[in-house]
Amino acid sequence: MVHLRTGLMLMSADRLRTLYYMDTIMKKLMGEMFKITLLVSDIAQSGSYFHIWSFLLLTLYSVILFCVFFWIPFVYFYYEEKDDDDTSKCTQIKTALKYTLGFAVICALLLLVGAFVPLNVPNNKNSTEWEKVKFLFEELGSSHGLAALSFSISSLTLIGMLAAITYTAYGMSALPLNLIKGTRSAAYERLENTEDIEEVEQHIQTIKSKSKDGRPLPARDKRALKQFEERLRTLKKRERHLEFIENSWWTKFCGALRPLKIVWGIFFILVALLFVISLFLSNLDKALHSAGIDSGFIIFGANLSNPLNMLLPLLQTVFPLDYILITIIIMYFIFTSMAGIRNIGIWFFWIRLYKIRRGRTRPQALLFLCMILLLIVLHTSYMIYSLAPQYVMYGSQNYLIETNVTSDNRKGNSTLFVPKRCDADAPEDQCTVTRTYLFLHKFWFFSAAYYFGNWAFLGVFLIGLIVSCCKGKKSVIEGVDEDSDISDDEPSVYSV
Repeated sequence: MVHLRTGLMLMSADRLRTLYYMDTIMKKLMGEMFKITLLVSDIAQSGSYFHIWSFLLLTLYSVILFCVFFWIPFVYFYYEEKDDDDTSKCTQIKTALKYTLGFAVICALLLLVGAFVPLNVPNNKNSTEWEKVKFLFEELGSSHGLAALSFSISSLTLIGMLAAITYTAYGMSALPLNLIKGTRSAAYERLENTEDIEEVEQHIQTIKSKSKDGRPLPARDKRALKQFEERLRTLKKRERHLEFIENSWWTKFCGALRPLKIVWGIFFILVALLFVISLFLSNLDKALHSAGIDSGFIIFGANLSNPLNMLLPLLQTVFPLDYILITIIIMYFIFTSMAGIRNIGIWFFWIRLYKIRRGRTRPQALLFLCMILLLIVLHTSYMIYSLAPQYVMYGSQNYLIETNVTSDNRKGNSTLFVPKRCDADAPEDQCTVTRTYLFLHKFWFFSAAYYFGNWAFLGVFLIGLIVSCCKGKKSVIEGVDEDSDISDDEPSVYSV
């Protein structure tokens, strides 16, 4: 219902308000999905309640499939047809449904493949760890419907991984450094722009002076004159934007907040380094101690501790500190992803589809933005596992271990049961692996792809960090004076 309402808003609301509605609603949906995912881990031993929450989680995953393969494509193609003034609403809906049918076929194929793909674990290994791997693959059940849903969601998560590598990894380095460096001075840019205008006007005057006696200009001079006139129009347009920015109260307000931006930039870069270090140690641990690529690099226990894997179990002792930290992590991924999308734009391989510009973004681009954010947050569930595997596998569950205690007052030993946090050595009947973990590892080849994707994520982050450090300060009107997906005749935030 949430996405249905979003689509109706997109069809009826104006372009400048679409981003606000869609971004807010999508964040709420993604946040609720992840909160229920985490709740499953905390009530894993609550009997029937566990099955109720598991059903709700699977329902939300089904809603995601509906939104990605049906609702969002339908609204996208509906708006594509709406751009044609001669098209009736009935024709728009028919055409949108026709194109949406292609996405429905893709969804059906994913469900069919997931329902019948073989999941046999190789039997040529006899170690205890491989017995645990086989148990994990079988614990989620042999239901074809559940396997189909898991395969489809894992496929979307794989796409979300590619989006996270492209946008989130770059945004994690670009966002904090842009906050620290700030932008160039509007007054200084305006002075430079005025000098450029004077120089171009002088060139135009020189060329025009050649035809004062009535002689026609050579073809070469005509081309040069046309280029200079186009350049002059661009510079004058830039001059208007710079004047607006320089005299704006918002610019003065942002200038007063400059120290706060630097503090936030330092905070974001420290958080990014925390994530990168934790992810590197976790991946290194998998490379050294996992059960191998045939199991999807499943690891039992943490041999190399990382900061987040140690912090989350500690925060679990004080409710709801662990939920607060998880929420902060998710919101951080959303903000950095949006920063990456805004800087890079929306691409399909080497083809640039849309640009994200304040007040000048097409509704179709906003739909792509929402879908990308949804897929990235879907991948965040695996990212959290990579950062804190012990936390995701067992949550806050404990089991009792028997210890012998020697008493001074009595002869002999007494038996004492001490609670211990669940781990891979726990008895299978006392600790239940979370449904989130099992859902992510139903198909080992997806887990293997996520493992290599984490290394790619680290590589893109380092490349983005180097590029962001080498780049100078951004222009105060960067993106405003560039070509936009929306023409100058359409509404802009600067014309309000």
